[in-house]
Amino acid sequence: MSKKKTISLGTPLLISFLFAALLLYRFGGTWLHRILLYLSTAVWARRIVTELPPARAVAKRFVAGENRAEALTTAKTLNANGMHVALDYLGESVTTIEEANAARDEILALIPAIDEANVDAYVSVKLSQLGLRIDPELALDNMRQLLTAAKKFNKRVRIDMEETAVTDITLSIYRQLRHTHGFDNVGIVIQAYLYRTAADVAQLITEGAWVRLCKGAYAEPASLAFPQKADTDNNYVKLTEALLSPEARQNGVSLAIASHDEAMIQATIDYAQNNSIPPDAYEFQMLYGIRRDLQEKLVRDGYQVRIYVPYGTAWYPYFMRRLAERPANLWFFASNLLKR
Repeated sequence: MSKKKTISLGTPLLISFLFAALLLYRFGGTWLHRILLYLSTAVWARRIVTELPPARAVAKRFVAGENRAEALTTAKTLNANGMHVALDYLGESVTTIEEANAARDEILALIPAIDEANVDAYVSVKLSQLGLRIDPELALDNMRQLLTAAKKFNKRVRIDMEETAVTDITLSIYRQLRHTHGFDNVGIVIQAYLYRTAADVAQLITEGAWVRLCKGAYAEPASLAFPQKADTDNNYVKLTEALLSPEARQNGVSLAIASHDEAMIQATIDYAQNNSIPPDAYEFQMLYGIRRDLQEKLVRDGYQVRIYVPYGTAWYPYFMRRLAERPANLWFFASNLLKR
């Protein structure tokens, strides 16, 4: 069957999935979230969506461009507006050594380009993009090369966290890089919706880690993650307070609060103010294209804000996870599909 026929037959199926998800949203956001996270990994849906102009139009709200130059231009604009940047070359779960090394080479080119452009940014990466599922040693070696290059320019590299199937190996590689290989410019991401995270945070505090705390955006079973948003929120606040505690600060923990949830942001501000923690002791991180009003307000109020700026052609999984987080974007996307 040709690609054109596949798309013409598949699009109604995709539309049915999306509108079913929107109907289910009336009965609770959990079902919508699950369906969209399923679609983020469905090969048939990826083939359809990546060929649809409405999808590309919506994706531009979240993705800075398809190449390095576009990403750096976006970063400069954000810097001019008082915001720091984390650049992410999109891609995950590669299946060949060639793909993993190609991603490494792009990031190796990005690091000096950041310095040359005089952009205030660091790099964020996924180990699955660097070959984790092919061979953990491949991902480790690629990370060593990235961190060595970053160190030459006094830059840092943060390892993104992915689904729980790779949480242990991700933390293991992070610790090998930091403690065995001596890279002090490597950071890690921790997800508040996992039950295990309290123990992980306690260990990271003793290590004086550079940590981004997020809620988590992958489909996980109730045996591993809090199924209810309220429970994740409560855990998020507890983890934030732990990572801003006197012990954590004394050990050198550097914390980024990655959330668009105003309640989580206000809880952080309240805890910091009540404990005389200055605004420059932590930073808020938000995604490119989401809650720009809140980003700008935080900057005006004197807080450090860093924007996570993705770029590249492999935008589909990232795009679908953003739809899962914000139903308003899904309404826009689904309605535009009908206008083709």
